Amino acid sequence: MPDLFSSTALPGTVYLIGAGPGRADLITVRGLNLLRQADVVLYDRLIPTELLDEIPSHAIRIYVGKKMGDHAMQQEDIQRMLIEFARRGKRVVRLKGGDPFVFGRGGEEALALARAGVPFEIVPGVSSAIAAPAYAGIPVTHRGLARSFAVITGHHAAGLPPMQTDWTVFANIPTLVILMGITRVEQIVRELLEAG
Repeated sequence: MPDLFSSTALPGTVYLIGAGPGRADLITVRGLNLLRQADVVLYDRLIPTELLDEIPSHAIRIYVGKKMGDHAMQQEDIQRMLIEFARRGKRVVRLKGGDPFVFGRGGEEALALARAGVPFEIVPGVSSAIAAPAYAGIPVTHRGLARSFAVITGHHAAGLPPMQTDWTVFANIPTLVILMGITRVEQIVRELLEAG
């Protein structure tokens, strides 16, 4: 019987790994196994220090974290590095907070890798969109009360026109999770109230 809890990282492959919602022990087993075999790790700002301790000592560590108005590296440069290291035969991990495809730009990175012909794998992570409410004891769905939920960003991307969110779309969705909206919370609340 195969060992379901072991994973072999392949040379020349990029692994876009979701590290989970902020605790080192919430990464998936597969994500942790692949991280422990990495030759190169590009990691984000929200990665717990204890998880960085799992990176092999021989591996190259590159901080590529971003927060509003402060980017350690531009997205295009991150994508270029992923491609270049993989083409050198390295086992490359792109370690991202939460899930790579939930407001983490993992889709852009996957598209760049696919266009470059670089093998890659998405390793899902636990998103804070579900984990944060769960930790607070708030179910995003609940039988008889909430049959659905929606997740939306509250963040305006630099260089793009401001979001024009049609909040009425969410009027009949029982649970609304807004990520990255703290700097706009007053405006978001006002717009939600105006939308009914």
